[in-house]
Amino acid sequence: MTELPQPPRAEQRPTSFTRHGIKVDDPYAWLRDAGYPKVDDLAVLDYLKAENAYFEAWKKPHEGLVETLFQELKGRQKEDDRSVPVKDGDWLYWWAFKPGAQYRQWFRKPVAGGAEQLILDEVKEAEGKEYFRLGALEVSPDGRLAAVMADVNGSERFKLEIRDLATGKVLDTVTEVGVGTPVWSADGKAVLFTETNKEWRSYRARYHRIGDDPKNARTVYEEKQDKGFSVGLSKSQDDSLIFISAGDNRTSEVRFVPAADPLATQVLISPRKENRLYEADAAHGKLWLLTNDNHINFRLASADPKQPGDWAEVIPGSDRTYLRGVTAFRDHLAISSRVDGLDQLTLRDYRTGASERIPFTEASYTASLAGNPEYAPAAYRLSYSSMVTPATVYDYDPGSKQLTTLKVQELPSGYDASQYVTERLMLPARDGKKVPVSIVYKKGYRKDGSQPLFLYAYGAYGYAIPPSFSSARLSLLDRGFAYAIAHIRGGDDLGYGWYLDGTAKNRWNTFHDFVDAAKGLNAAGFARPGKIAIQGGSAGGKLMGVVVNTDPSLWGAVIADVPFVDVVNTMLDDTLPLTPGEWPVWGNPITDPDAFKLLLSYSPYDNVKRQAYPPMLVTAGLNDPRVTYWEPAKWVARLREAKTDNNLLLLKTNMGAGHGGKSGRWDSLRETAEDQAFVLTQLAQEP
Repeated sequence: MTELPQPPRAEQRPTSFTRHGIKVDDPYAWLRDAGYPKVDDLAVLDYLKAENAYFEAWKKPHEGLVETLFQELKGRQKEDDRSVPVKDGDWLYWWAFKPGAQYRQWFRKPVAGGAEQLILDEVKEAEGKEYFRLGALEVSPDGRLAAVMADVNGSERFKLEIRDLATGKVLDTVTEVGVGTPVWSADGKAVLFTETNKEWRSYRARYHRIGDDPKNARTVYEEKQDKGFSVGLSKSQDDSLIFISAGDNRTSEVRFVPAADPLATQVLISPRKENRLYEADAAHGKLWLLTNDNHINFRLASADPKQPGDWAEVIPGSDRTYLRGVTAFRDHLAISSRVDGLDQLTLRDYRTGASERIPFTEASYTASLAGNPEYAPAAYRLSYSSMVTPATVYDYDPGSKQLTTLKVQELPSGYDASQYVTERLMLPARDGKKVPVSIVYKKGYRKDGSQPLFLYAYGAYGYAIPPSFSSARLSLLDRGFAYAIAHIRGGDDLGYGWYLDGTAKNRWNTFHDFVDAAKGLNAAGFARPGKIAIQGGSAGGKLMGVVVNTDPSLWGAVIADVPFVDVVNTMLDDTLPLTPGEWPVWGNPITDPDAFKLLLSYSPYDNVKRQAYPPMLVTAGLNDPRVTYWEPAKWVARLREAKTDNNLLLLKTNMGAGHGGKSGRWDSLRETAEDQAFVLTQLAQEP
């Protein structure tokens, strides 16, 4: 710290508000630019730039380590990597990287034989741009046109263009504020798409006929009843129906129209009911519905499209088996589930009801259907990996019951899986629940508390962090770390109830699970207090913020990426993009005094206090619509004022990116190298 300049100090401007009789001080409220999403307040920009300069000052003497790590990470990436071609109708589609390229190129060629065709060049699209993200590339049913969506600043507002694949010409620029995935009409002459409003909410679905003036696009559905609901589009696997969905994290409803006539009268499957979710697919003249209407772990039902609200049970709900998805192929219902926290893929025969599970042999892994656009594929395409097994693409033939390996992630610099060990522990939480933890380490790791641990978790929105492979992780494992993923409540790792047990009034379970998992790992010899590096992003960044307030001495280094830490202010502001849709998850502090008190009890920004904090690296994105830049900025400013230690506190704001950081594959890897360098220097590990 003596080699660094003095860290920036944000001015405190006395600000407060009172809600439900409780006064809340907010001395850094001014860091929210009043003109957001445009940020041009010079005082705000000067502070963010000063923090970035401080980050660069820290990084300068460690550039050698960052470069070493970057080269290691890059050396594990195949520079001319390409995907396994996917058959869709008369064409095979794939992507490929050129050596050195940051972005992909997308190709196709006729199944019957012929020359390959470059249909989209992300390298060219990204030229001269600080940020580029392809949101969608949807080819029309006749193969002539493509609907292309791209975000060029990280704001997640996508420009939708219709392009002629033969010439590359842009025929129509349909919208500048698209989101989600567009859907083609059956004849390929029209496209349906969803748009965001000024609060960045996907609030309506629209219809555009190719060649018409985009200003005349017709709104086919607009959500006006629930401001927290988002609107989405999808097409049935048999391509017969277009589904228009509306919902939030707890409630949904779905309408459908024929793909051959998208402007037909919409059919509502079943009206929204609070705390009931359902989704639909179609095949063989039936709707196939996954719903949690009478069991917390969902059930499968079918319905006649003419009487869509009359649901006949196909597979009942189960306490042990958590049904997560269903795809209605011609020959099978492909069912994704999770049993005791482990992914299962099952094929169910329509006629007999007989089911077969696709077999996998490892004790812990993640597997999913991936790349199956056709209704009647010859084989089912799967994606698979584990903590020690690189990403693998399989085809499964239900006739022969054989898995055929099509691609295994290649690490050009070398990888020997036999040198690494993975375990799955069930560690006790303070309320008696057992928390699954997936761990990987290099052989020879000493479980005596002498070696460091890297612990990651998320714990929100029912998203389970899979026990999958990461080539970047090897740089830590090879330097003596164990790497653990805590499958804490708030995710749905052990079922939908596991998710609910980490929401609203149960939210403290998420934070306790993480701390208790860390203590359990210490007891098992994987580390000791002060030798644990932790990381979480977004809602996982909120987790980081809570546990540094409650248990600061446990952690030796903390990375909080785009952290959701100004919880009370954000959840009180219904003009912000995600707030109304999040009330069912966290509680509504505007109307509910108990929800307000609960949020205030853990909001990281509001619970900063005078104490020693561990070394911390915090990131933000100026254009981030999910966690606005001022949340991490305000939090860091308050931490600087309150903390009583000399430990490092860094804030790095990407001034031209959003929630996911930099977009190019090498730029993203360099950010990972910076993260790892931070951890290694703070835990004093040999580089």
